[in-house]
Amino acid sequence: MGATTSAILSRGQSIRFAVVTLLRGTPKISRAVVALRFTSAQSSTPFAEAEAALNRAPCYHCAMARLILFVSFAVSLTLAFAEPITPGRVNDLPATEQPAWQAYLERSQANAKADEAVVVAEVAANKLTNALRAPSGGDFKMHTKAGAAWFAGDEAKQLANAVLSYQTPSGGWSKHIGFSRGPRKPGMQWTSQNEPGQPAHYVATFDNGSTTEEMIFLANVWRATKRDDCKAAFIKGLNFILAAQFPNGGWPQVYPLEGGYHDDITFNDDAMTHILELLHAITSNEPAYAFLDESQRQKAAAAVAAGIRCVLKMQIVQDGKRTVWCAQHDALTLRPAAARKMEPATLSGLESAHILSFLMTITNPSPEIVAAVEGGLTWFERAKITGLRK
Repeated sequence: MGATTSAILSRGQSIRFAVVTLLRGTPKISRAVVALRFTSAQSSTPFAEAEAALNRAPCYHCAMARLILFVSFAVSLTLAFAEPITPGRVNDLPATEQPAWQAYLERSQANAKADEAVVVAEVAANKLTNALRAPSGGDFKMHTKAGAAWFAGDEAKQLANAVLSYQTPSGGWSKHIGFSRGPRKPGMQWTSQNEPGQPAHYVATFDNGSTTEEMIFLANVWRATKRDDCKAAFIKGLNFILAAQFPNGGWPQVYPLEGGYHDDITFNDDAMTHILELLHAITSNEPAYAFLDESQRQKAAAAVAAGIRCVLKMQIVQDGKRTVWCAQHDALTLRPAAARKMEPATLSGLESAHILSFLMTITNPSPEIVAAVEGGLTWFERAKITGLRK
């Protein structure tokens, strides 16, 4: 499918694409039908070519297409390069908005320096030539089927020790850390994503469930063992999430800010949605978070409310009708934004389905939330594709 997409794009035509997910039933998704379709702003030829290619492709590629590609009936594949948040861009904002963003940038820079300073000091203290690269691993996923006995056991204890050691001074976690290799060594980077001496990359992030998954894991270990260090790390992570939230309610992919598309408000891989789900769980008095006090719950509730307001503002409106969301939105303008080459500024089916699913968990939703959900569901119904080969 990648070759087909490249061939179509190389012809200079405006392609629109996405995964169409049909949502049926409320208050939660009870059925999802995923299909693939390409359309062109200039002709129907690319659609026919892409559909024929899909029918010829091996089942594996068909499955990957259904999982990865996203159809958009109204957003053309246009170049919308990601812009980092810079002092210059902040100075172009209305005067009333500038102080909050300036303070945010200063806080981000201070946290970045604090994260780096610890590693620099450890390298010097241990007489190392360079920092050590953290071991690489897969995405950190919570053991959803694990019970209290597992979280109280030795395996969870050892894993918790490793997870705790990789929490950055600012309070977050990187991605793809090899926790199975044991705790972080003195002088070791917080991340496996860059070579020592190279610019820091994904030092702490919400990408691929990072930070939120570690926090959920530590909360469950605390629930089973009452370990104070797990409780303290969770609270530190919560403060990290609150510090990372933009003044307009969104969250970047990486914090402290790294630049590029990492500064965008990120729904890709459900980054912001995972944050909202965790904060909402905190406000819902789930037992794993019983150690949090009322002040912390109120801060989480305020962050959720601000985040939802931001989500509603970013919902893309076409011809006066609410549709869905892009995988990334510019942090300052809230407009759809592109990230990597295979992540253009389009309507994103998968991430939008998960946003709607989250919004449908809100008790006593406001009229604005109801309108957003109804608009999104209408778009999915209108955009559904049928008749493709299984």
